Amino acid sequence: MKKSDLFIGMLIGIAASVVGSFLFVIAFTDYDFIPGIQIIRSQGNLGKVITLGAVLNLVIFFLLLKNNKELMARGVVLATIILTIVTLFV
Repeated sequence: MKKSDLFIGMLIGIAASVVGSFLFVIAFTDYDFIPGIQIIRSQGNLGKVITLGAVLNLVIFFLLLKNNKELMARGVVLATIILTIVTLFV
């Protein structure tokens, strides 16, 4: 049981949220990623996009649990909690 697994899981969770947000902006809007994020932020909906991007963490969490990587799964949960706090202030 290595403590670096927790940090790796946290990085995986944050990266998955970025990828999920990227996929949401590309698939459901008519904008490219960076201009789309700027427009969504100016409309005040950036927190919602971050939340939708974090849904991908659920899939990763269960995949890590299935592969007996409990500490990495905890890191994904920690990343989700951090993203929740960030979403409250955005």
